[in-house]
Parts: sequence; structure tokens; C-alpha cells
Amino acid sequence: MDRIRPHTLSGFMELLPESQLKFEKIADTLKRVYSLYGFTPLDTPVIEGSDVLLAKGGGETEKQVYRFQKGDNDLALRFDLTVPLAKYVALHLNELTFPFKRFQIGKVYRGERAQRGRFREFYQADIDVIGDGKLSIYNEAEIPSVIYRAFTELGLDRFVIRVNNRKILTGFYAMLGLSEKSGDIMRTADKLEKIGADKVRAILIDDLSVSSGDADAILAFMAIKGTNAEVLSALEAYRGKNEVFDLGLTELSAVTRYLAAFGVPETNFAIDLTIARGLDYYTGTVYETMMLDHPEIGSICSGGRYDNLAGYYTDRQLPGVGISIGLTRLFFILEDRGLLNPELKSAPADALVIPMTDDLEAAAGIATAFRGAGIRTEIYFEDKKFKQKIAYASKLNIPFAVFLGEDEIKEGLVALKDLETGEQEKLTVSEAAAKVRSALEKLGTGKPIRE
Repeated sequence: MDRIRPHTLSGFMELLPESQLKFEKIADTLKRVYSLYGFTPLDTPVIEGSDVLLAKGGGETEKQVYRFQKGDNDLALRFDLTVPLAKYVALHLNELTFPFKRFQIGKVYRGERAQRGRFREFYQADIDVIGDGKLSIYNEAEIPSVIYRAFTELGLDRFVIRVNNRKILTGFYAMLGLSEKSGDIMRTADKLEKIGADKVRAILIDDLSVSSGDADAILAFMAIKGTNAEVLSALEAYRGKNEVFDLGLTELSAVTRYLAAFGVPETNFAIDLTIARGLDYYTGTVYETMMLDHPEIGSICSGGRYDNLAGYYTDRQLPGVGISIGLTRLFFILEDRGLLNPELKSAPADALVIPMTDDLEAAAGIATAFRGAGIRTEIYFEDKKFKQKIAYASKLNIPFAVFLGEDEIKEGLVALKDLETGEQEKLTVSEAAAKVRSALEKLGTGKPIRE
């Protein structure tokens, strides 16, 4: 039989057990934070009908979709978690309570060029709020507070949530008479930080047929900087020239005003007029989050307001706002740069029961008692030398070993060994469990990320 060389496809990431446990710690932290704000967990199918996922076709999104035929069915892998959410809400309109708040952590697929830190299969960690008919602007102000708490709980301090409003951009382009090209201009301007002003200007003029004067005006508008108050003051000079612009400015001012009440310090939040978001469905506030010490990484969390997404599935108006964390990419970057906390527990078990006799009944009873006390416990069943058993625990960073020989069984005790300090003592099962639990409260404390 010919052997097939085992290999993983380019753009797909597999983790070793220790790294996987750290990944799960980050995901669990996000779930806990999302739950603090009243978001409920949700899961949707990885595969959908292409007509559902591509209801709003065109652009870069459709080019990256994994699409295939199965019999007569035209199917696609989900490229994000927001479009399936819109379908889900439209499908279950009469069964949900609005505003509907959900979080979802799941895999998505995009057939973009695989490169270091960029994946074709990756986890996203999303939150969204969906309204029925209307959705208060205060939801758009609360979203940055969720982002702020999520990253601070993970252990990041040096980050900034950059925010803008697409209505401001739409209104500004209308002032220049460029409404028909506004979508293309936004997607081009969104690349400003990546490719620079000169290349953006060239694309505007050569590819989008924008006049040199209008291209300069666009770049000058994007270059408005300063504190949040200074940027808002500069934008007030444009008020009264376009209704859409005025509405966007009012919304952006409201979001900024309420951030302090939601606990987001100004050092972690900034208005940035270059932010537009590449996806086509955003209509209002948009967000991107950057690590200040690693600007080369790009956005680690993005999202925004969308008013019309569910309109492809229902006549009912279902506005929403949400954000997404590219969890796989973020984890890769943190691990690659040595920013994951090495002191966090990464063992699959807290205690390893090592029977020293052929009778495993007593070992099973001890493991059951430990598990009943909330201690992750494994029994070493294999017929190996004692040294190999200890090496097994050491390689997996299991902090405690429980030895059970004939003497311990007769005495109704166990020999508990702290594998880090080497300290060993005989205790009752309940005493040993209590000691392990007490030690575990001190072990692996801290946040997943060490910035």
C-alpha cells in the first residue's frame, strides 16, 4: 500500500496540545466577557446555500468564497459570522426577543492568498446586537466598551479602538459629487495605512477617474487628526452641507460622548477618518482595533453598524451592530511574538494518579473523588517503568502526582507529590484533594497575554 505523506493545507493552522490549551483560555475569556454584557451563545452551519451567503454579491468578498457543488446543490463555506446571523434572525423572527444579542466563536473560510499570520480557515469571535425596526445609537457606544474589557481581561493595555462613521464619508463624497463612486472610494481609502497616500491618490485618479483636485480634497479630509474633541470640532465646519454627513457626525459625537460612561478611557479610543471597513454592508459606525506597539499587525478587531443586511432575506427592517475578533490570527501573532503568559496552566490535567500495584480499583476511586472535587485528574494505566511515568507528567506540566501502592491502600491514604517542589506527603484522599485545590488557586493565575 502506498503511503500518503501527511500534510496540512497552506493557510490552515493546527496547534500542539499545549498551544491549544492556551488558545482555549483566550476563547473562554472572550466568552466570559461577552456574557457580562448579556450576549447569548449561538452556532450556525459552516455550510450554507450560496444564494444565502452571496445574497449581496460582488466585490472582494465573493472572490474569496469557497464555493462547490454537491449534487444539484450550490453550496458555500461561510466567509464570516455576520451574514449567517442575518439569515438566522430573518428565519426565526417570530421566535426571538429583540433586541437580540448573540456571541459566536466559530471557524470561517476565505480563499485569500495564504501568508504568515493570514489564514484561509480561522476562528472569529463575534458579538452582534440586532434590533427590530430600530436600534439605539447607544448600542454603538457600548460596543467599544466590550472591546475594551475583552482586551484588558486578556492582558492587553497598549491598544486603541479607532472609530469612524460611514455616513460622514458618504456625505463628504456627495459634497464632491462623487456619490456613485463612494463605495469604491471608501474601499480604496481604507487601504491608506497599508499602501500610503501616494498610491491611494494614484488609484483614485487612474482607476476611479477622480479628478486630481477631488483626490487631494479626499486625502486632506482623511488627514484630519488630533484629540477626539479636535477632530469633531474640525468636522463641524462641514455641517449643514449634506444631511447624511450631518447625521453621521451627530452619531459619531454621541458614540464619543458616552464612551467615558461605559468605562473606555480616551487613551484607548480615537476617531480616525481613514477607517471605512472593506465589507459592503456597513452603513454607520465602524471600528478597528490596533496594537500600539505592533502597528504592522493591522486590525485585531473590527466591525460596525449595518442597517440593510437582513433585507436580502426579509422585508422587516433589522438593523444591527457588531464586532469581530480574528481569533486565530491574533493567537498566532501573540504566540509568534512571545506575548502569551508562560505562567498560565497548560497541562491537560491537574493531577496524575499513578497506581503502584496491578489493582486499579483503588486508583479509579481516588480519581473519581478528585474529579468530584473539581480537580482535572488522569490515571496512568500503561505498564511502564516508574521513571517513564514521572516523565509523562513532567512533559505535560501536570503539577501533582498521586502515588498509590500497597501500603497506601492498606492505610487508606495516598502519597501526594508536588512535581515542581518535589515535596511529598501521605494524606487522606479528602486532605490531598483539598491541598491540590488550594495550590491550584495560586498556580497559573494571571491573564492569557503578557504584553
